[in-house]
Amino acid sequence: MHIYRTDVFPMPLPPGHRFPAEKYALLTQAVAGFAAEQLAIAPPASRDELCSAHAPSYVDAVLGGTVPPAVMREIGFPWSPGLVERSCRSVGATVWAALSALESGCGINLAGGTHHASADKGSGFCVFNDVAVAIRTLQRSGRIRRALVVDLDVHQGNGTAAIFAGDPSVFTFSMHGARNFPFRRTAGSLDIDLPDGTGDDKYLAALSANLEPVLTAARADIVFYLAGADPYAGDRLGKLSLTKAGLAARDRQVLQAVRQSQLSLVVTMAGGYAVPVSDTVDIQTTTVRLTLEAFGQALPQ
Repeated sequence: MHIYRTDVFPMPLPPGHRFPAEKYALLTQAVAGFAAEQLAIAPPASRDELCSAHAPSYVDAVLGGTVPPAVMREIGFPWSPGLVERSCRSVGATVWAALSALESGCGINLAGGTHHASADKGSGFCVFNDVAVAIRTLQRSGRIRRALVVDLDVHQGNGTAAIFAGDPSVFTFSMHGARNFPFRRTAGSLDIDLPDGTGDDKYLAALSANLEPVLTAARADIVFYLAGADPYAGDRLGKLSLTKAGLAARDRQVLQAVRQSQLSLVVTMAGGYAVPVSDTVDIQTTTVRLTLEAFGQALPQ
């Protein structure tokens, strides 16, 4: 099993930018404490791979620095060669984590989950849609026929839903805050809107009620899990009021269900905007540890 890192490719951001880019290096450091041998630097996604899920005109605009200013404002990052490198590596991490999953049962991207990017534009801190590119790359190469996306970021996965709209080979399940970004949504295969302040018990009950039926309906060859840390009560952008223990229980539910279904699993980190950032790192470190334990990896205590 491989765990792909992208922290060595930083995003140049202006001082005071609200995106917590430092979380990636901190997460890698934490994971290295118990899984250093499995860490690998993510290869970049190729233009051909990116174009499997995105319009070539948009891909070329990002690669060449000609994205319209309005689109860059919607993405929320300034364009730079560093942003391009980082974005391609983040997508490549999910592609290679998926290949690892097909070989060993599981693969992990310590970034990714950029689910607001649609075919022809980025949005909400998402330049390219890593999960969509990975699915299309695997389908195109004949490695899989069907895929399931389990998106438990606090925000609805509108870009993923838009890319796979009308495609019965990909089931998109998103469980998210009803009163949160994005405010214009594209319906996925199943969307569960949760009220502000949902809390652990109601959240876990909703997940339990829907996860098994989703796995049955998807008839997937592989599962992509967006394990967002942002449903956490201390997250700046999340409003669902989950505790760290509740998020760990969420992860265990997903991991157990996928293992019982004997499916390959790709885990991406998706969102996390807690203050302090160490809370996001703690939540995502737990996600990685639980994933390794669920897929039979012996970890140091």
